[in-house]
Amino acid sequence: GRVSMLMAPSLCPPPGSPGQLSLVSLLPDLSQRLSLPPELHVVKAAGKDSSGLVLLSSCPGTTQQLHAFFTQLRRAGRPPATYRAVTAGVPAAMEGEIRTGLKLEQVGDLQLVVPVAAPSRRSVERKEVKQTLTRYKVLGAAPGCGLVQLQPMTAFPGQLLVHLTLLLCPALGDHVYSARVGTVLGEPFLLPAGSALPHTQVLGEQLLRRLRLTQQLLHRLPLHLHLHQLLLPTAILTAPPPPFFLQTLRLLGLPGDQSAP
Repeated sequence: GRVSMLMAPSLCPPPGSPGQLSLVSLLPDLSQRLSLPPELHVVKAAGKDSSGLVLLSSCPGTTQQLHAFFTQLRRAGRPPATYRAVTAGVPAAMEGEIRTGLKLEQVGDLQLVVPVAAPSRRSVERKEVKQTLTRYKVLGAAPGCGLVQLQPMTAFPGQLLVHLTLLLCPALGDHVYSARVGTVLGEPFLLPAGSALPHTQVLGEQLLRRLRLTQQLLHRLPLHLHLHQLLLPTAILTAPPPPFFLQTLRLLGLPGDQSAP
């Protein structure tokens, strides 16, 4: 079956978001504009509001085969996808792993991802909680910020953003989960997920100056999480970061030529 790759500067919200477009809803128009087969399936795409690779297939069998291939890679300890994130703060260790249980929890009108440090076996068996793992490596650091490589070994909505908060280094432009990281006398600390409702990200004055932004305009800052590389059975797909991501790297003095996983 035919497989097509696109590079998205910022993906639309996922299916089911009322009043909002989704990548799936755009597929018919996309296939027509790009002269692709009408029956397109999303094989792999970056998460909500993220930039990067979008892998499409016109064959359901090929889609299933690729999903099985990604699962086999994870079971063999090989990450199928590599992401890049610009973070507010730098992880204490230059590389490592984030392991935690994650679950979806309804908070008011929102469905949020909440970490569960020690989930019970029963909750995991019932699939109420999923054990998750992300490998990370700091590719570059500047005062108050970093460029971090992320390789998820499990798949869960919002996994990378929540894992970054557990490192006390939320992604730039994360206006949902960054609220869980507070600061006292310049030192970050983790707030309880249940009491930290989503709001516009708050950054320190020095970081704002280097980004040439004010806190009042920060709601316009896009999410700096980019699906950079994807392993396929016979190829390695790579997508360069979008212009806004590269501009942020330049403004913050972070490296912009990292291409190897």
